[in-house]
Amino acid sequence: MSEGIVVVGSCMIDFTSYVPRLPKPGETLVGMEFKRTVGGKGANQCVSAAKLGASTTLIASLGSDIFGEEYLQILKSFNINTNFLKIRKDVSSGVAQIMVANNGENSIVIVLGANALLCPADVDEAEGVVKNAAVLLTQFETSLDTTLHALKLHKGRGVSIVNGAPAVANPDLNVLKTSDIFCVNEIETEIMTGIEPLTLDNAQEALDKLFKLGCNTVIITLGAGGAVFASRNDPKMIHVPVEKVKPVDTTGAGDAFLGALAYFIAYHPKLTLKNQIERACQVAKKSVTKAGTQPSFPIKDELSKELFL
Repeated sequence: MSEGIVVVGSCMIDFTSYVPRLPKPGETLVGMEFKRTVGGKGANQCVSAAKLGASTTLIASLGSDIFGEEYLQILKSFNINTNFLKIRKDVSSGVAQIMVANNGENSIVIVLGANALLCPADVDEAEGVVKNAAVLLTQFETSLDTTLHALKLHKGRGVSIVNGAPAVANPDLNVLKTSDIFCVNEIETEIMTGIEPLTLDNAQEALDKLFKLGCNTVIITLGAGGAVFASRNDPKMIHVPVEKVKPVDTTGAGDAFLGALAYFIAYHPKLTLKNQIERACQVAKKSVTKAGTQPSFPIKDELSKELFL
């Protein structure tokens, strides 16, 4: 019996300033509003899946500060299994400083803190749930050694997804080869392939380059442009468009997409990958119409019932 979705990844505390536009280097801008929220790609993707009703486990690291203890309680409130979440002594929790401009653009600086301490031994402690996961979901915001260790433990037992974010120009190719699905956005694709600016016209070339690096199936998310995907066995690109909406805040849209993708792969395995991506795009589209990251992720009741048929 599979254990639903297991996420190995990061937890961050987000300090978000809302600004008229992103500042130029050396410029001081007066912002309109400040919010402290919680994020981190790993935790965000886990929350996105949990809010859709998935059974989820998060393997992660928090600091022994006021933020870490508070975050642990928030994760528990989403019914996420936190048995393998470590509170690290004398280390700060990871933090992200985010600026969101009026047009929805954002700029982010992260400090890893406790996330840097997540190690292969932490994954070993959760070996049973990792091996039984229908979907294993990981990112580049924690040690790639830990990610690779989890991927190897899970190999051949379910579907593994690696989100190549934040972008790494030369990641460990074993991570790409061991994962079933590699998912990146436009910027991450540009950094990894050198193809810029990435457009629908040259996305096939980018996919081909990623297959050469060892990827098995690649999904490139294109924001308002939806997504494209292909696999090594069937390398011809398929475009999944999405209807345009007026974005309020695009922060975390990629995480909403990945958590939803993991959900549809785990709980609707008979759908084609194209259908699973289409449905995940609908969840991400819904998330950009609300401010914030985790608070913007929709619950099942806020979405069309047809998504879950």
